[in-house]
Amino acid sequence: QLQLVESGGGLVQPGGSLRLSCGASGVTLDSYAIGWFRQAPGKEREGVSCISTTGSYTNYASSVKGRFTISRDNANHTVYLRMNNLKLEDTAVYYCIPLALCTNTGWVPEGSWGQGTQVTVSS
Repeated sequence: QLQLVESGGGLVQPGGSLRLSCGASGVTLDSYAIGWFRQAPGKEREGVSCISTTGSYTNYASSVKGRFTISRDNANHTVYLRMNNLKLEDTAVYYCIPLALCTNTGWVPEGSWGQGTQVTVSS
């Protein structure tokens, strides 16, 4: 199964911004819808955002809508998650994964989870 690599996490103050990247060496992503998920300590993994193969459709969890933006550059085989106005509750390990489904009724992963990238929001 396809496994992607996440990067771009770090430590940021509340109100700050980060941009996460998702890709895989030698892999063309443009045939996959991609989702970003996150898992905070002691909590279940939750969906954050997803994007269709062409980027024409995106969806967001209500907790991040208006603050996060998902995008993709198929020419460079990379999917991004721009996170603005970060809050303490955004602290989590963030994962990207190919999706079998990216719609307003559900996001269905179809790959393997990678290592993720840690995002810590702290003052």
